[in-house]
Amino acid sequence: MKILLVTDAWKPQMNGVVRTLSKTVEECEKAGHIVEIIAPGDGFTTIPLPTYPDIKISLFPKREVERRLVMFAPDAVHIATEGPLGWAARALCLKWGMPFTTSYHTKFPEYVHARFPFIPIFIAYKFVRSFHNSCGRIMVTTPSMVKFLTNKGFENLAVWTRGVDLSQFKPELRLEDGVDIYADMPRPVFINVGRVAVEKNIETFLALDLPGSKVVIGDGPSLTALQKKYAGQKKYANKAKFVGAKFGAELARHYADADVFVFPSKTDTFGLVIIEAMATGTPVAGYPVSGPIDIIPGSNAGVVDEDLQMAALACLELDRSAAVKHAANYSWEKVAADFVSLLKPETEPKRRLRWRRARRALKLAAAPWRIFKKLARRIGRLIKTGK
Repeated sequence: MKILLVTDAWKPQMNGVVRTLSKTVEECEKAGHIVEIIAPGDGFTTIPLPTYPDIKISLFPKREVERRLVMFAPDAVHIATEGPLGWAARALCLKWGMPFTTSYHTKFPEYVHARFPFIPIFIAYKFVRSFHNSCGRIMVTTPSMVKFLTNKGFENLAVWTRGVDLSQFKPELRLEDGVDIYADMPRPVFINVGRVAVEKNIETFLALDLPGSKVVIGDGPSLTALQKKYAGQKKYANKAKFVGAKFGAELARHYADADVFVFPSKTDTFGLVIIEAMATGTPVAGYPVSGPIDIIPGSNAGVVDEDLQMAALACLELDRSAAVKHAANYSWEKVAADFVSLLKPETEPKRRLRWRRARRALKLAAAPWRIFKKLARRIGRLIKTGK
């Protein structure tokens, strides 16, 4: 199948959404599908996202998105994000009558409200609901998110879970070659991995009264402020260490050598880092919200509780092998197969007719612009030669 993926979140960004999409694309291509990706780095004019300069948003992308959509002529279209590229692709799919699917990765309204408290959450939900409800199917991460979004008026919801690379995140990495990454820190070591931003609620983790040490692994707009407030402050129970973003084998070692992973976020819909930590044998403490409540209860791989301190301390008593066993249930191969099964592909005759007409219309629409460019080049030559 020819699959078009439109996403405002893509490499070089490193977060759960990007990892999910890139691993899904990788597995889809292994299965023989052809995947075309439209992302901000593909020649679009971009500006930094307000309050989050590491993320780039595309300006006026509709014309180029239309050209690439029509020329690729996909069997199925999936729009992953509610950014400018996503809105452009949505408008074009509706214009051409092309069925499409979307995915809901983050509690976007809560994310916006955390950064701009003056914006009511219900307005943001109206915005994202209008975006998603026009598609054929909305892919969400967990059953609890299906229930949550149904109550918010979302329609055509289906569960599309997440996976973990068990060849990268594995228990054998713990204290590999007798080396402890946290050797200079008092045990137990409680860690958090992810984007250091206000919506991740990391400050709650840092303020917990826990024995041993706390480590924050990641980068983001809140990093400097949190470092200034928490690193080495005597009034807190213990020092907090900020080690920056880690990737690949180094990230896996930081998971494996930790004693407990603390996940304080209440805005994530899944929490890919949860199963990455579990895969290395590190149990996870979280709140009973979407994501942790779908992954942890009954697994013996972590603890969920409204008292996050109690949950973190309880994790110290868990068998690390239970976390490893539970993480093995999450395979990227299955994630990709589920993704493909949830798409809304068209039948071949209907698809061919649509894109043939669309290409013809696109050429006609571009004709005046081509004539103008030819005329401009001719005038330029005349001016240059003086004739």
